[in-house]
This record gives sequence, C-alpha cells and structure tokens, in this order.
Amino acid sequence: MSLPVVAIVGRPNVGKSTIFNRIVGERVAIVEDLPGVTRDRIYGEAEWLGQRFNVIDTGGIDLGDEPLLVQIREQAELAIEEADVILFIVDGRDGLTGSDQDVANILYRSEKPVVIGVNKVDNPERKDNLFDFYSLGLGEPIPISGAHGTGIGDLLEEIVKHFPNRDTSEYDDSVIRFCLIGRPNVGKSSLVNAILGRERVIVSNIPGTTRDAIDTPFKANGKDYVIIDTAGMRKRGKIYEKTEKYSVLRAERAIERSDVVLVVLNGEEGIIEQDKRIAGYAHQAGRAVIIVVNKWDAVEKDERTMDQFRRKIRDHFQFLSYAPIVFVSAKTKQKMHQLIPMIDRVAENHSLRVKTSALNECLADAVAITPPPSDKGRRLKIFYATQVGVKPPTFVYFCNDPELVHFSYERYLENKLREAFGFIGTPIKLIARKRNET
Repeated sequence: MSLPVVAIVGRPNVGKSTIFNRIVGERVAIVEDLPGVTRDRIYGEAEWLGQRFNVIDTGGIDLGDEPLLVQIREQAELAIEEADVILFIVDGRDGLTGSDQDVANILYRSEKPVVIGVNKVDNPERKDNLFDFYSLGLGEPIPISGAHGTGIGDLLEEIVKHFPNRDTSEYDDSVIRFCLIGRPNVGKSSLVNAILGRERVIVSNIPGTTRDAIDTPFKANGKDYVIIDTAGMRKRGKIYEKTEKYSVLRAERAIERSDVVLVVLNGEEGIIEQDKRIAGYAHQAGRAVIIVVNKWDAVEKDERTMDQFRRKIRDHFQFLSYAPIVFVSAKTKQKMHQLIPMIDRVAENHSLRVKTSALNECLADAVAITPPPSDKGRRLKIFYATQVGVKPPTFVYFCNDPELVHFSYERYLENKLREAFGFIGTPIKLIARKRNET
C-alpha cells in the first residue's frame, strides 16, 4: 500500500520549509528569510496519529516570467499533480495578496483537497487577517506558527481527514507484487517486457524514458502476479530533468506496495555508488530482495567472470547478504526463466512463519554453541523468543537486559536463524525485550 502524499505549496517566503521541517520532525529543508530559497521539491516522511504519509516541500509559486520562477512553478505543479492533499501556506502578517489568489487559481484546477495554513500567527492581533482567507473559497483557514509550532497539531488533524481510503487489499493476498528498481538505463523496461513476453512498456536507450509506475497484472505457472515498473532513479543532486526528480518518490512508493523488489544492475557498466543507494531503499523498507544483473550477454567473460562479479556484489552490498543474485539478459532472454521461480521463493520466505518450539530450539542451540559475551561482569541471558510478524519475519526475544545485547551477537543469532530456516531473499528483524516487558 502506498502512503498518502501531502504537497506544501504557496507563494515565496511564507514559511513553507519551516512548516515542512515541523511536520517531518527534522531540519531537512533550508530555511532562510529570502524568497526563492527552496527551488526544488524536497521529500520527507511524517506520521500523525498512527498515519504515515509522505510530504513534498516545494519552491514558492510565483507567476512571473523569470526563468527561475517559471521552473519553481513547474516543480510545484508537478508536486500538486502527485499529491493526495495540498497544504496551502499563506502569510498571516501580510494578509491576502494577489499572489495568494494566483496560487489559489492553480489549486482550483487541481481538484484536490486543500487545507489552508495561515502561518506566522503567533500573537492574537494577527488573527484579524485570518478572515481574509475565507474569500479564497478553499475551506476554513487554520492559524499556525511554524517558528513556534503552535497550531501544527490542528493542521495535521485536518490534513489526515482528507487522505484517501486506501484499501490494503488492493490485490488478493495470494498475488505476489514485485517491482524493479535501479538507475536509468539498466534495462528495467526491457526486463518487464521479457517477463511478460510481450511489448507492454516503451523501451528506449534514452535514460529515464519510463516516467511513471505502471501496474501490470499477469499469470505465470498458474499463479497471479503484479509487476510494478518504476522510473529510473538517479542521484538526487545530479537529476537535472524535472520529471526524473519526480520519479524518485514514485519509485519509493512502488517499493512500499511491493512484496519483492528486483534491484537491477547493469552488467555491462558494473557497480556504482548510486546502485547501493537505490538498493538501500528496498532494504530499509523491509522488502524481499533479488539482485538482478542485466545485459549479461554484452559482457566479455570467461569461466571466472560471473564469480568475480558476484564477489564484487557481495563486497559492495554487504547489507544485502541475504539477497540471491541472478544473471540475465532481457535482450536474448538468457536465464530469464530463473526469475519467476526465484520471486516465488523469496516471497514465500518473506511471509514465512516459524513454529515457536522450533524457534526456541534453534536459539537454545545457538546460545549453547556460543554463549553471549559478558559486559562489565554481567552476562546476557536469553530466555525465549516468539515471532510477532511477517513481511519481513520479525522476532522478539526476551532477555535479562537488552542493553547487554551487542550488535555482533545479534548478527550471530540472525545467521543461526538463517542456517536453520533459510530466509533466502528476505531481511529478518530481531527485537530484544526485557522479560517483564509486554
């Protein structure tokens, strides 16, 4: 299920970046008392009353003809198009301006829910200007102060009311959802076509051809699948074309909706730093992962080439040590038959439940073989464990003191669980709790 998206818009210098930082809870956007400081959309994730959502901070909308202002307006319009709810920030000190009305005219055309936040209302005298904003016809203005944090709770409460009712059963539980992520021109669209066996996505050698995420349901070997093809992701600081900046959020949303993520590498070009960053999105989201090396037909190789490339992957992607590696060619269909069975396997592991008795027997053996180290005379004692979730498999183990758990010993326990139960292709989570904790 993808998270709702809130776009923060407004004319320059009304405090949008300050509000963004308040909502996401960290200082991400640059805050400076000069118009036009925020030129591009900045993405963040926030949560209110248990509801997670993405937030887009935009440059100020100004209808002037200067090239920079035109670009800022285009960025904001793209964010509005992506958003489920639009947070329209205005300045309570200035009152209603002609620029505010111009922004409102853009919002009318969007036909999206709009919440008006009247910023810089940090004393009662400025509430007089509040009534001016009713004339915009976009609902009740909410007085806030980004600098002091007042009114932000009321603002968020109004925002979440407008979130669409996203049905978590978008697809039946038996349907395996997977997406392909990778930097532009690694061959994701060609892989989609090769998997589907027909031309369903435009294929081009121009990086960034695929602009959107495309859901394609299909059947294979009597099973139902949905493949989500995403736009190529580039390093944020080097994405020059506005539509490709836009694609990063869409790729992250595709990961959220997937059970399995195929991290696609270009076998011809090798591994670059951005490949690791892209793979990190899937790992952090707790999705099952397969590393797919595409264009393997174009690689000059001997009997050692594949093993050497595999070692490079393991060296660069140490955080994905659980992910299987498949070498394919979408162009020649080389080894493409391995993908669907591998997707089935890692999806099954991603949902695997372990019997409590087997789990505790495994941990008892692990502790017997290698007892936990002591810390300042105190030794960690593990009493029992239970599985509390899947996708990814999540285990809580109860001990005498979680502070005594060293990351290296927890990694040892994870390795023992993998030896016993497999878990190929899926991350697993271990959570330590004191025995009297609930």
